[in-house]
Amino acid sequence: MKNILFVCTGNTCRSPMAEAMLKHIGSEKFNVKSAGVFALKGQSASIHAQQALAEKGISIQHAASPLQEEIVMWADYVLTMTNDHKQAAVHSYPEYKDKVYTLYEFVQKSSKNIADPYGGTLVEYRETLNEIEQLLRELNNSQLPI
Repeated sequence: MKNILFVCTGNTCRSPMAEAMLKHIGSEKFNVKSAGVFALKGQSASIHAQQALAEKGISIQHAASPLQEEIVMWADYVLTMTNDHKQAAVHSYPEYKDKVYTLYEFVQKSSKNIADPYGGTLVEYRETLNEIEQLLRELNNSQLPI
């Protein structure tokens, strides 16, 4: 089993949705956690993130965690939602830079970022979750060297 850490800004939208989704579809291959580069410890996932996941039959019990060295050490791969998150993680923990990628970079070798739905509508959260789900299904079904 590989340890995957998802990272976004506040650890209330994208990374918790990615964590919950990969736990749902890849539990036999992955241990999964999430964190945020500017997270306030203990915040729950946003209501729209919870609703978008619930519509797919996924429940989430989440408390935000700031990105810290021990969780980066735990991870085999740190998958960020944007290049800015990647740069923040590498800046904070340069000794682990070889295991930090954006989710798009890791799965599709693309430089795309996953847009932040924070403050947006439920429709925007659904769109973000669908984008994340597509990437994670690709990851789960891939023959990537993970």
